[in-house]
Amino acid sequence: MAAPGAGDPLDAKEGRAPIAHRIDPTREKLTPAQLHFMRQAQLAHWQKTLPQRRTRNIVTGLGIGALVLGIYAYTIYSISQERFLDELEDEVKAARARAVERASVP
Repeated sequence: MAAPGAGDPLDAKEGRAPIAHRIDPTREKLTPAQLHFMRQAQLAHWQKTLPQRRTRNIVTGLGIGALVLGIYAYTIYSISQERFLDELEDEVKAARARAVERASVP
């Protein structure tokens, strides 16, 4: 049997698979080959998840766009239904007419 940590698929003592440890390339000195492998792995992962991410981004964008258009349409509809400004203008005209009548009557 090989020594623990020597590539055993399962750790014989704990019965668990070894996990990859996160490393910081800026703190640890890595060889150019290791950096190249990391870049290749990152690129492969990015290419694998790109269609899924693109689909999610499109769905999110369409959802936000639909929400914005809905709010805009509701706002325009509700403003077109408001008639209180017309009523206020009618009252102002009536008040001005009464004021002119009072001023013209000696």
